[in-house]
Amino acid sequence: MKRDHFTLPYDGGLIEKDLPKGILHSYEKVWTHIFDDAFPASNAVADLIVDAIRKTEGRLFRLGLTTGSTPTPLYNELARRYQAGEVSFKNVEVISIDEYYPSTREERQSRNYQLHEALLDKVDILEENIHIPDGSVPQDKITEYNAAFDQIARNLDLLVIGIGEQGQVGFNEAGTTPKSRTRTVRLSYPSRKRQARFFNGDMASTPTMALTIGLSTMLSAKKIVLMAWGEDKAAAVKAIAEDNPNPACPASYLQAHEDISFFVDQNAAGKLTRVVAPWLIGPCDWTRKFVRGAVVWLCQTVHKPILKLTEKDYLDNSLGELIERFGPYDKINIDVFNDLQHTITGWPGGKPNADDSTRPVSAKPFPKTVLIFSPHPDDDVISMGGTFIRLASQGHNVHVAYETSGNVAVHDDVVLQHMDAAYQLGFADKFDEVKALVDSKVPGEPEPRKLLEIKGAIRRSEARGAVRSFGLDDNTNAHFLNLPFYESGGIKKNPRTQADVDIIKKLISDLKPHMIFMAGDLADPHGTHRVCTEAALEAVEQLREEGCPWIADTHIWLYRGAWMEWELGRVDMAVPLSPDEVIKKRHAIFRHLSQKDIVPFPGEDPREFWQRAEERTQNTARLYDELGMAEYQAMEVFLKLC
Repeated sequence: MKRDHFTLPYDGGLIEKDLPKGILHSYEKVWTHIFDDAFPASNAVADLIVDAIRKTEGRLFRLGLTTGSTPTPLYNELARRYQAGEVSFKNVEVISIDEYYPSTREERQSRNYQLHEALLDKVDILEENIHIPDGSVPQDKITEYNAAFDQIARNLDLLVIGIGEQGQVGFNEAGTTPKSRTRTVRLSYPSRKRQARFFNGDMASTPTMALTIGLSTMLSAKKIVLMAWGEDKAAAVKAIAEDNPNPACPASYLQAHEDISFFVDQNAAGKLTRVVAPWLIGPCDWTRKFVRGAVVWLCQTVHKPILKLTEKDYLDNSLGELIERFGPYDKINIDVFNDLQHTITGWPGGKPNADDSTRPVSAKPFPKTVLIFSPHPDDDVISMGGTFIRLASQGHNVHVAYETSGNVAVHDDVVLQHMDAAYQLGFADKFDEVKALVDSKVPGEPEPRKLLEIKGAIRRSEARGAVRSFGLDDNTNAHFLNLPFYESGGIKKNPRTQADVDIIKKLISDLKPHMIFMAGDLADPHGTHRVCTEAALEAVEQLREEGCPWIADTHIWLYRGAWMEWELGRVDMAVPLSPDEVIKKRHAIFRHLSQKDIVPFPGEDPREFWQRAEERTQNTARLYDELGMAEYQAMEVFLKLC
């Protein structure tokens, strides 16, 4: 079985079968359709678009589209269907909703270029039916141009758009009024910081203005489809689908439309009521973990530890069905308390010569061979550095595999500083040569390969230093896979292929690990973490299909990164960290000097990685403490996939 797209295993939830739609969507002002991941969701949106195109006769079908990472799987599917002869775009008129200003259609970062590359150049749409805001219009004519484009963009048959992390649509950001029309907008610093990833992280090259259609223009469309993938969109999805309209979340004003729907994946739906507290809506499938999640939710709602919950707490918060199935309430409290307590272990590789009947990891064999997959050269120490320390100090044969070079995440100034240090130490002076490579870079174009090789070497040296700090041999226990999909030289990566999988398969076959740790971050369907995890899981699946006798005893554990953490209802193993281990983990993160202070792509969070990681693990320890467990300095938690 080829594992194309990874989703987390189902573990209880709302029983939607035969549930009336009005009840299913009872908390939603915008009816939301939840899919396992972005790909089936995009297929469903493609069905809707293709069906609408086919039904349009005698006139052009007017379709509004956007660019960015969100619609990428949709555009791939539409292009596939065209190539398969399932749809034609000859009677389709495409109107794009925004563009950088100033810009030209030849610039790779422009919305015009991106939309052509992603879809328009792959289908049979007529050039005269393409309308994309023109970022080259002179300033003295831009007001009149915007007014004319606003008329073109009104009364679309269908508008399909992705939303941003704060509920942006197009370049309509916080403070946009519902009466806004097509206009020129000045981009805020946070917005420019987000867009800088398309300009090699260079804020100086990132536009300060943009053209965008307004919320009033969007609301004139006959039908609107919103899309969102990933955990980083979850708060915005809830604000748009369930909360009241708010200028801080511009897309929430689209609730006023009479024909609007939301297509999201499981992760983007993570804060919706029907996901967080489905017992408020209808009957549920009460698995063990789902029961635990419900009790944790109840504790956090009434602000009590597990063993202090009362029957009234359950009944007042719509958990009567849980009591009927598994009660009385005090039995549920004890069962869930024990279940959660059994996730805690100071022996992440298994405690030798101990009763392991209630422990998350078996005692035998000991020591174990452990393989940690790290998508970038620092994810291992950021995400599970404390557990890494424990595994190594407790005598296990620990290996770490850095799946990508991480080269594009090294700032040019860091490279020049390294070259200058080499010169000061008496080695050959290559500073001017490397400076020329840096100066030859073109915004939006792949970086020079020689420069990328230097950046990759910097990141390898940092990762080796972190491994040595844990007492491991960085020559035998650190593996640099340099998966080909990553080596595009830019932000947009190459497609994952069997070549990536084969590299991982070989390493797994050579080591025959008892435990594999890998990233469980699914925030971006095209992100490096997701691609690396899917490649590693496919490698394991292929080894199983090939009949490797030892693979059945290999268990896979998922960690998360510096931003998100597993919900306590999902956790299978929680590893407490002492104050000294927290500091040792911090020092290992410090080894990655190229990622300190001036990370090219830091995202919305201004904190350094060590700060994010420590707050995440300390918050997890606090949550366990509030539920009545022992108080720890910090905790790293994991989900067992198999």
